Amino acid sequence: MPAIPPGLHLIATPIGAARDITLRALDLLEGCDVLVAEDTRSLRRLMDLHGVALNGRRVLPYHDHNGAQMRPRLLEAVRAGQSVLYASEAGTPLVSDPGFGLARAMIDEGLTVLAAPGASAVMAALCVAGLPSDRFCFLGFPPAQAGARRQMLAEAAKIPATLIFYESPKRIHRFLTELCECLGEDRRAALCRELTKRHEEVLRMRLGDMTLELAERNLKGEIVLVVDRAPVRVADAATLDAALDAALRDMSVKEAAAHVARDLGLPRRDVYQAALAKDKDT
Repeated sequence: MPAIPPGLHLIATPIGAARDITLRALDLLEGCDVLVAEDTRSLRRLMDLHGVALNGRRVLPYHDHNGAQMRPRLLEAVRAGQSVLYASEAGTPLVSDPGFGLARAMIDEGLTVLAAPGASAVMAALCVAGLPSDRFCFLGFPPAQAGARRQMLAEAAKIPATLIFYESPKRIHRFLTELCECLGEDRRAALCRELTKRHEEVLRMRLGDMTLELAERNLKGEIVLVVDRAPVRVADAATLDAALDAALRDMSVKEAAAHVARDLGLPRRDVYQAALAKDKDT
């Protein structure tokens, strides 16, 4: 195995099936000088399953509660020429994970940060959802406060991309109801539960139907919710004309065209040409 260069090495760990670990991740686990994990027990268990020995190394904890204390120690290890491995509890580091602060600190110091890609709940859910994957937006866990959740969903409703959320089984029923209110019951969605695990389940249906389907179910396990983008609105000529009239009262032609194109979901170039023609007639 080639020598592992100094720096921070981010490895993805399985989200369920232990065999989803990559060969490169196993090489790094065997060869890195310092092992760091969000959950030390999970990483040690994974190493035992794959026959990777610690060889006198400890697995150091790094999480939200001790990050500030651990970062200087790990920065110094890399400055001294050591290779430091960081592993999330499950999945890809830095995605809804405390490792961001560590990677950011290394980058700010001009130190090497490398990633060994692998398992990701976001990508696994997108693959099986059956929804458009050309553009997607990962929004993580919804805020705990009701007001912040409403604001987040109001902003998400305007994003022209497939939306991906994480959510707790205890809060999924409430969140589905809020999604129906903010995004509409007709949006297609896929609820992906326990991906790659024994009780893996994917439900694909409209948000309204999903809310009713799950109302009496007590779900368990990790949940990724994938929601289709908003349907494309088709504005008729009269709607476009009225919108341009209103916008041109207070805006320049360029500003009005951009504003109306965004609001009506129309190509900006076409709206700009219509605005120019209207401006010439006035």
